[in-house]
Amino acid sequence: MADIRFNLNGEQVRVGGVDPNTTLLDWLRDSGRTGTKEGCAEGECGACAVALVRTDPEGRVRYEPVNSCLVLLPSMHGHEIVSVEGVACPDKLHPVQSLMAKGGGSQCGYCTPGFVVSLFAEYYRPGREGYDPESVGGNLCRCTGYRPIRDAAKEMGYPDSSDPAQLRLAEAAPPSEGINYRSGEREFYRPSTLEEALRYRADHPDAKPIGGGTDLVVEVNLRHQRWGKLLSLDAIESLREIVWHDDFVEIGASISLSHLEEALGESVPMLGELLPLFSSRLIRNRATLGGNVCNASPIGDSPPVLLALDAEVKLQSVDGERWVAISEFFLGYRKTALAPNELLTRVRIPRPFPKTSRFYKVSKRIMDDISTVAAAFTLRLDDSGAVEEIRLAFGGVAATPARAAAAEEAVRGLPWDQAAHDVARAKLLDAFTPMTDHRGSAAYRDAMISSLFDKFIHETTEALS
Repeated sequence: MADIRFNLNGEQVRVGGVDPNTTLLDWLRDSGRTGTKEGCAEGECGACAVALVRTDPEGRVRYEPVNSCLVLLPSMHGHEIVSVEGVACPDKLHPVQSLMAKGGGSQCGYCTPGFVVSLFAEYYRPGREGYDPESVGGNLCRCTGYRPIRDAAKEMGYPDSSDPAQLRLAEAAPPSEGINYRSGEREFYRPSTLEEALRYRADHPDAKPIGGGTDLVVEVNLRHQRWGKLLSLDAIESLREIVWHDDFVEIGASISLSHLEEALGESVPMLGELLPLFSSRLIRNRATLGGNVCNASPIGDSPPVLLALDAEVKLQSVDGERWVAISEFFLGYRKTALAPNELLTRVRIPRPFPKTSRFYKVSKRIMDDISTVAAAFTLRLDDSGAVEEIRLAFGGVAATPARAAAAEEAVRGLPWDQAAHDVARAKLLDAFTPMTDHRGSAAYRDAMISSLFDKFIHETTEALS
């Protein structure tokens, strides 16, 4: 079977004989590239950041930082990677490194390689204007040395035409390549066509599908999970497309969340509210919409939004395809309507999009955190001001993400006034039975259900009047 091949810091690398469950971070360190650090092994700290050469939604080639602790090594087949060892210029420090050293941006030094890689990618980002705090939003400094790191980011200039890393971006990014990699009894299969993926799924229903891997690889790192067969979907071009139709927009399940944010964040306002709050840019550069939906976590960020937008998902197998309403996709805790031989391939959102919509996320941190409760609301009034359509979707308050159907039905056709608000609020209180865990008590979650609805009323009533 094929070896894993990729370009690392300008050199071609060929790897064989390693477990397909091995992360890029572990391989880098085992092969002597110890500049890349492991801080948390779950994508929270960014000490392991590396940059990939990829094409953005506008067709521009750029460096995209990702967490190497959440990337399986076979996923890097055909990619071009820059680790911290490849940042420096041939005969001197890179400007980012110089600014970090000059300003005292490195204290204990453990987080420094990740910050340097993230700032390296930001230095060359097409269209960059000034300082973007989110460029290092996924990087954690435990010495609290953020001020000099921020100063380094603010002082960054712009690359000149002779900069080797800038010259690289004038060439095409590596194309997506399929691979069938085996080591011992374990296999990592990444097809380049959907037909190949569906055939493999039919022949190997026990194989674990993997999109970006930002959740799945946490299980490898922290729970020591090892899969015998992995089916990767990230090389299938058709699953990274966004197609506009008169009545809906269709989103490929394997598009990264960062690319989705850039492509649809303005045209679908609720996605524009959701995605900046979805973990860090390091995570969003790998995580996929399909993966987040199939993960079926009751506290996943995207399901409430898709529920409020009345989305559908396309489930495909070698036997055919079917569209399933997202409201019927989640069957129980971590359980979905996917059959063993099916893959979720596309998400469809109806048009026109709701004129009034909001997404709210309650978490201990505003950015880069898991939600305790998430809510997505949409409202459409008719010409008389009565409720024509309302959707009230929540995550974190039941075993599955869900809509408050009884509350929606109770106010449909009513004038959107205080009486309707009171009716909906009363129904909401009976809609869910939250649980208590380390993120919040059941009572707290109950309070958030009505509180977020009140916030929606407050924010939208004036705009609608």
